[in-house]
Amino acid sequence: MIFWAAWIIIPLLWEIAPAIMGVFVLIKKRLFSKFYKKPIKYPEITIILPVYNSAGTLRNCVASIYESEYPKEMMEIFLVDNGSTDESYEIFIQCQAEYKDMPLWWLKAEQGKSKALNLALFNSRGKYIFHFDSDGIIEKSALMRMVNKFEESPDVHCMTGTVLIDPELIENTEDFFMRLVRRCEMFEYCNAFLAGRNYESEFGSLYTLSGAFSAFRKSAILKTFLYNTTTVGEDTHVTFQIRKLLSHDIKICEDAIFFVDPIEDYNKLYTQRQRWQRGEIEVSHMFLSENLKVRRFFSDFMIRVLMYDHTFAFPRIIWYFAIIYLFFINYPLYLIVGSFVILFLLYSVCAFLFYLCVRVYLKEYENLRKYYTKLWYVSVLYPVFNFFVFFIRFAGIINSIKADMSWRTRTLSQEWEAFKKTVKEDFKAINSTLEKIRRKINNV
Repeated sequence: MIFWAAWIIIPLLWEIAPAIMGVFVLIKKRLFSKFYKKPIKYPEITIILPVYNSAGTLRNCVASIYESEYPKEMMEIFLVDNGSTDESYEIFIQCQAEYKDMPLWWLKAEQGKSKALNLALFNSRGKYIFHFDSDGIIEKSALMRMVNKFEESPDVHCMTGTVLIDPELIENTEDFFMRLVRRCEMFEYCNAFLAGRNYESEFGSLYTLSGAFSAFRKSAILKTFLYNTTTVGEDTHVTFQIRKLLSHDIKICEDAIFFVDPIEDYNKLYTQRQRWQRGEIEVSHMFLSENLKVRRFFSDFMIRVLMYDHTFAFPRIIWYFAIIYLFFINYPLYLIVGSFVILFLLYSVCAFLFYLCVRVYLKEYENLRKYYTKLWYVSVLYPVFNFFVFFIRFAGIINSIKADMSWRTRTLSQEWEAFKKTVKEDFKAINSTLEKIRRKINNV
């Protein structure tokens, strides 16, 4: 019973069953979605782009803003430089000359990303503040859709958009296995935003904004302490401020899309997911340290998220390694392997159900929907991808306990080299001890 409770019943109750129920909620939301009318006159908006050695992507990002459907005379764009050493400024000058009818400004700040963002906030004039990364491109209708939702929903003060991977960059990947990883990443982003965060937004339980694409009412963001400089999770920190200090819900505008570059390599995947995990832990400690009570598990969704991401991670790790021990206490092989097969099939079914939901939400984006439709087989690979990402996030938990806050995290290659060095030193110590024992015995 203990075996089945750990391997089947717990995942079934805490992951698979809620996922299946979430599918029905998402379908209901789509069927009864609200239509947001265009305002008579569009308000002025401010777009903030943090820049750090972004010469390779900055032009495409600015070009996508220029080609958007939002009136150019009602936009102001701040490029906030955080000590770039490449040709980012030269790219800005070229863009300023090329897009003369779109207000484009350069602000220089060399005190970290958070302070750079705050500098732009203090200089902004727009009714709504948009923040997205300079290494992505905005879909042409995204700004319009998000402003429409703001204007029609006076009780909404803060929103995240939908962040997806650029399909063209995925398919241009030469290495087969990296291309497969990037397709899994695309599947993950679609699930996270068009399924996961979409569902959370419906029930007021969206845990964090996306730092890559988010928007605020200026009147709301200026009532907070702005972006925090003491955490790598500044997007999570501002989310908690909106919710805790101002008591406002966080919503998603699921049909406003921002495309980002796919993961560069395995090292980047490793450091990125660890940084996300560290940011969640740091910000949760700042805001929830006095209210982290197990009895609030059912009443506070933030406690549930933390326990699922962190507390439940440790017994999961123990059971993953305990599977080896089961062979030595006469557990039948069919029982062990069978439980894995059952779990894998259940997770695959959930992934496929979310895949069907995402296809519905991409109905208005024909080319993107066609591309995503071709990724149906990834629903079978997705549980495996999630399994490896879980171990990366768990490493992030351990490293956040051991090390101070820093944007720089050891890469997967560096971790492997450190592991080999530690093993070598450990065996060296063992060999040295054995050699001493051998000498003593010989002397006797």
